[in-house]
Amino acid sequence: MQGSRREAQSSQSNRSQATLSAPVTLVGIGVHSGDQVKMILHPAEVNHGIAFLRTGLPDGMDRLIDARHLAVTATELCTVIGDRETGAVATIEHLIAAFSGLNIDNVLVEIDGPEVPILDGSSAPFVDAIDQAGITVQGAPRRYLKVLKPVRVVQGKAFAELLPNDRAFRLDVEIDFATPVIGRQRKAMDLSPSIFRREISQARDFGFMRDVEKLWSAGFALGASLENTVVIGDDGIMNPDGLRYADEFVRHKLLDAVGDLSLAGLPLLGTYRSYCGGHRMNFSVLEALFSNRSNYAVVDAVRHREMDQTELNKANATVRPTQRIPSH
Repeated sequence: MQGSRREAQSSQSNRSQATLSAPVTLVGIGVHSGDQVKMILHPAEVNHGIAFLRTGLPDGMDRLIDARHLAVTATELCTVIGDRETGAVATIEHLIAAFSGLNIDNVLVEIDGPEVPILDGSSAPFVDAIDQAGITVQGAPRRYLKVLKPVRVVQGKAFAELLPNDRAFRLDVEIDFATPVIGRQRKAMDLSPSIFRREISQARDFGFMRDVEKLWSAGFALGASLENTVVIGDDGIMNPDGLRYADEFVRHKLLDAVGDLSLAGLPLLGTYRSYCGGHRMNFSVLEALFSNRSNYAVVDAVRHREMDQTELNKANATVRPTQRIPSH
């Protein structure tokens, strides 16, 4: 029965905007910072979008940062939004992938540290938190960003592209690592809440044991462990419980792509393809998409119409004034 209710709700939220039914709190450490972080996911009004309220800053001021591609300031090993000097949030991709994968449009993420907690290294704990809070379908049509023309970015052998697709948001991701533990893997699927829950959400971040000291010296992976990362050693997987999926590595790249591409600000109608991509390529293909207004249209989910310029400007707004919410 619970699965049937979720599917019915997901079908409705394809057409209507959705938010959380109640606040929910998560606590954990950042995988790169190693710092303890508290995060509260708050319901938000129609057309609010996904935004982070960064608290606990040295100057005592809060910073409101919209989860949009124009707010991205770094893509090395993770996706960072906001200015590190005045307030930023890192490693947002697994959390916003959960919002995107479950068709949730409007959430305010209150966070008191510089990095979203890694938890188990996948989106599954965020999906569990969302289920705990519940999902409320809101009384406004969902809007989509429809890809009208192909856009492509290339870096060496790697590429990423967005192609028109009127029917769905489809992901087709391929990776190729020079180790037999991973090798060449490819996975393609249309994104839906049921697919995200079953096929993508549990795929964990991964890394190589040989890179650990280099990452530590650069200030990364200070909170990484076998509890939140699939670690690849010289002789194979070091995690005692092994992999959750035989192809968990490419599935995690799918998860990252779902999160990074949600920074378009609206759910996509199009096909995303990548080969040996990552956060940088995911961000770059969004830059390419937005580089020309003729590449895309904003469409209404109910009437499937293109929005006029006033609505488009509102949909593309990326900066809002700093605000405070009541303390808890």
